[in-house]
Amino acid sequence: MSANPATSTPTPTVAPQAPSVNLNVTEPAAAEIKKFMSSEEGLPENAGLRVRVVPGGCSGFQYSLNIEEESRQGDFILNEHGVRLFVDMFSAQYLNGVEIDYVTNVMGSGFTFKNPNATGSCGCGSSFTA
Repeated sequence: MSANPATSTPTPTVAPQAPSVNLNVTEPAAAEIKKFMSSEEGLPENAGLRVRVVPGGCSGFQYSLNIEEESRQGDFILNEHGVRLFVDMFSAQYLNGVEIDYVTNVMGSGFTFKNPNATGSCGCGSSFTA
């Protein structure tokens, strides 16, 4: 009795992709962030801008920008035009592909967010739905 060894085709294993976030800061936005950070006294070398999505506003989510002295465990740390950005895991899912710009017009000046993940926004533009 001859035994035929079982043949199997190896299945390639694909390593799971590590989560990531792609966030674009325009040069005008980076210049404004650098200007603001340079005016803050005593910031350590590893300080950065925390970019967050938080519950709030008419549509459900709002953007939050804060200068922080260091990143937190689990943060994505990005560098855009010499600006260090900290993004937490929760916010990353809503910020992937977002462009942060700084605009000045007759209505004033400030940061704007172009978010391809947003499915709607409130009338005043301060919050979004995803």
